[in-house]
Amino acid sequence: MGSVIVAIPNADNSRNICDILRKRGFTPNLVCSLGDEVLRYAGGADYGIVICARKLKDMSCRELYEYLPKSFQVLMIGADTGDFVSLDGLLRLTPPFKASDLVNTVDMMLNDLESMIARNKKPSRSLEDKKIIEKAKLLLMDRNDMTEPEAFRYIQKVSMDTGRKMVESAEMVLMLNWDR
Repeated sequence: MGSVIVAIPNADNSRNICDILRKRGFTPNLVCSLGDEVLRYAGGADYGIVICARKLKDMSCRELYEYLPKSFQVLMIGADTGDFVSLDGLLRLTPPFKASDLVNTVDMMLNDLESMIARNKKPSRSLEDKKIIEKAKLLLMDRNDMTEPEAFRYIQKVSMDTGRKMVESAEMVLMLNWDR
């Protein structure tokens, strides 16, 4: 699960938000009032959301958003003053709001981040599979006078055409061209 950071200078408001989150199963990883503290914590975390006020003690919510890693989103708690611009990863919740509004928004933001991370993760090949593919590419480059990208594309195309994994197609290339 991602990190939840509460960065609100007003101690009463911060405590109320933390209480709401804890009652609904979200435990804040950090509670603070400085953007610098948020940035230090976020630098070592995988992903998460920051619930913050419009203005922290050392920077604005907008500045914090710009400095945060892209794997973090910001939920700004504050009144509508007309100057807020919603950006991808920067949302606002205007008081007064229901506890369920806060919890549902936090849940939605975390789910959005988890989906984004899942989409960006590609299964990696084992070292042995990489070696087999590399051998097949070298063989194709040597015997068929192909460039490295052409050899890779050939193995990739064979893989797609036959419905096999790339390593299986590379093994086929090696077996068929071994005795020549």
